[in-house]
Amino acid sequence: MLENETSISTQRIQWKCLESKTESKRLHYGRFVVSPFKRGQASTVGIAMRRALSQEVGGTSITRAKFHGVVHEYSTITGIQETIHDVLVNLKEIVLKSDSNDIWEAFPSVMGPKEVTAGDTSLPPRVKAIDNSQYIATITQPISSNIELKIERDCGYRIENSNECRDGQFSIDAVFMPVRNVNYSIHLFGNGRATQEISFIEIWTNGSPTPHEALSEASKKLIDLSTPFSGVKCRDVSFLEDHEDSSDSTRSPFLQLQFGNACKLEGKLFENMFIDQLELPARAFNCLKRAEIHTIADSLNYSREDLSKIRNFGQKSVDQVSKALWERFSKELPSKKLGLNQ
Repeated sequence: MLENETSISTQRIQWKCLESKTESKRLHYGRFVVSPFKRGQASTVGIAMRRALSQEVGGTSITRAKFHGVVHEYSTITGIQETIHDVLVNLKEIVLKSDSNDIWEAFPSVMGPKEVTAGDTSLPPRVKAIDNSQYIATITQPISSNIELKIERDCGYRIENSNECRDGQFSIDAVFMPVRNVNYSIHLFGNGRATQEISFIEIWTNGSPTPHEALSEASKKLIDLSTPFSGVKCRDVSFLEDHEDSSDSTRSPFLQLQFGNACKLEGKLFENMFIDQLELPARAFNCLKRAEIHTIADSLNYSREDLSKIRNFGQKSVDQVSKALWERFSKELPSKKLGLNQ
């Protein structure tokens, strides 16, 4: 791609797969090169692509399981070796692939005694198990499995209340994140004013999309996200500019309404953004999770003093949270003690 080029500055940015391998059924690896970029552009694209690959690429997961005659998740079923809780954990790990956003139902169809795996599940035509050997449970008696599964496709992950059980139905914390890891690096080539950047991107997936498919989907999602900005016109912001000269622009009822709506929208966004986006060290992240702080909105309900009272959460961890909130979302922790009980 970069051979025999005489005018790099005028060439369109292109990408090419340098390496692709299947380390296992549930671990695929791809390495890509993207070039040429002007100085600074590779970092902009790399950060956006890493986030899009991690958060915007969709996956398919089991989101609910129904067991007949079950009271709670620690119940046991005669003839099944595992507790309901253990079966739910195993179902959460099943890697599925689907090209549809429909909601599906599936049923493990097997007669014991036998080890039940993903391959024993009767899946809809448009849903496929990536690894049929993934373990679900062991039936120890000559009975048939009696489990109903709900399958959905989405992005990110969904936290459910595991304590709720209605008619033997249990929600599962579904992980819709098929991209396991993303790395990118930037290298310079050329001299002087002709210096350009080249970026290498490494992608690991669970096999439901290949790294090539994940990169393609993430690229499309970034394009879709940025499309609305291409239609912004100068007259769309002129009204706000005219009011900047006033001593107190927020007195305008129209502006108050606009700012109020913006704050509500921001609050809704933070309610759906999880603290993994802060990219905290494992210690701080685990402490927050144990304190049931799952979203950015949750973290903004705690002052620095409140956070310091969380068990095993030291001042260093408080500083890490505060810094991440400011650098990534331009938000500060409340200055007042909110009196939250830990």
